[in-house]
Amino acid sequence: MKDKLKTGDALLVVDVQNDFCPGGALAVPDGDTVVPVLNAWIEAAQAAGIPVIASRDWHPADHCSFDDRDGPWPRHCVRETPGAAFHPDLDLADDAIIVSKGRDRDRDNYSAFDDTGLADRLHGLGVQRLFVGGLAQDVCVRATVLDACEAGFDTHLIRNATRAVDVSPGDGDRALEAMRAAGAWIEDTA
Repeated sequence: MKDKLKTGDALLVVDVQNDFCPGGALAVPDGDTVVPVLNAWIEAAQAAGIPVIASRDWHPADHCSFDDRDGPWPRHCVRETPGAAFHPDLDLADDAIIVSKGRDRDRDNYSAFDDTGLADRLHGLGVQRLFVGGLAQDVCVRATVLDACEAGFDTHLIRNATRAVDVSPGDGDRALEAMRAAGAWIEDTA
């Protein structure tokens, strides 16, 4: 599919950050295995001249999602720390659009579209079809894909470019079903 990217398309890389990869504070099992797949998509996007967007959690040190504030997650992706940095092997170009979310200490944002202005920006760029991969399939990727569908984008999940946390067994599969039910295409091709 990546060889058919064209004007009106965009690639959205969700939260491929050190804290979500092996050794990180909130590591997604095999999270780093999405990097080479996404790099191939980034290369294809650049060759096609389409926008590449990368979202990131960019939390203050006392964010409401942290377990020391009674949130569901360990401290992760605190802005300006190594854990919040993109995976070092992710080949983002200097012109990639960076979307920071989870910046308000008292509000969580799982979706790259939540309180970021991303939908308006993509519509302004003429984007109609959006390809999405990243971490984690059952949390931020799921929320992002659902919001992309709601915003009217023809949304395609790059299945082999995402991995699930699976806090509860089967969360990843349930996320796929929710995305499919919302109208997203699940692409199993490289």
